[in-house]
Amino acid sequence: MHYRSETLTLTTMAAIDRVDITPSVRRFVEASRLDNGLLTIISKHTTAYININEKEDRLTQDMREFLQRWVPHDHDYGHNHDTVDGRPNAHAHLIGLCMSASQSLPVINGELVLGTWQSVFFVELDGPRTARQVVLHIMGE
Repeated sequence: MHYRSETLTLTTMAAIDRVDITPSVRRFVEASRLDNGLLTIISKHTTAYININEKEDRLTQDMREFLQRWVPHDHDYGHNHDTVDGRPNAHAHLIGLCMSASQSLPVINGELVLGTWQSVFFVELDGPRTARQVVLHIMGE
């Protein structure tokens, strides 16, 4: 069994942002030179998540608008009255209840297994931020 890890550092540009990390993930899998294994991708943050979905600009906008309507930023959340880092970000934590900080994907014959329309996204819910981290870890043969 072989292992390899790498940390991606990302900059997000909006309060709610989707960053397509698929090209970086594919390069990492290729550089691992593993034929078969399991890749785990994890966000190191409590207000940013990993998501697999379709890459399409209008869908990204639809998602942003849906999340903003679903859990509005300006609601009177208790967490915002006593924040850890001065950011009123309860909305981001609450949206995160329905998202995942990590995803595990198979690698078969040296290729990352994704469907035709699937891409891997880092989903920022408390941006913009200059140094978000995603850890890629692969194990296999």
